Amino acid sequence: MYNKLGRYVLMAIFALSALVSFYFYQYQLALISATLSAFILWSHIKQSSVLLASKHFKNSDYDRAEQVLNEVDRPDMLSKGRRGFYEFMRANIALKRDQFDVAEHHFQIASRYPLGGKNDKAYVLIHLANLALRKKDSERALAYTEKAKELATSSRAIDIITTIEKEAKKLAN
Repeated sequence: MYNKLGRYVLMAIFALSALVSFYFYQYQLALISATLSAFILWSHIKQSSVLLASKHFKNSDYDRAEQVLNEVDRPDMLSKGRRGFYEFMRANIALKRDQFDVAEHHFQIASRYPLGGKNDKAYVLIHLANLALRKKDSERALAYTEKAKELATSSRAIDIITTIEKEAKKLAN
């Protein structure tokens, strides 16, 4: 759970350790150090700082969460689980800043990846339905609520879906 700089420092330390071990004919230590350096590189590409950002996001420190998310150079290289949370956090931060088009874009991407559970995926679809209502597109809002109904498990999510459906039907008429 290090930031980008911390991972680079660790990779450099292990790579230097591998070189020094190799110089002193300690091939087993060199192999272990090189393996650890490669593991940190893999972790940097596939996991990145998403877990650290989620800690800040959970504590409602959205500026710091966004700062940590900005460290992710290539979100398309993240693992499936991390990519879903990355996009979910990006979308919610954009919602907090009233950037609705950006939020919709990130929620669309987040809906394609696995999240914590079915209920979390339902909330992504609820957000998309809400954004469609904001654009006065009742057809899309109803389509999102239908999908969200299938996934929703909590009573709160079901209540929100019902409310959005009522608003969408009013808008359609």
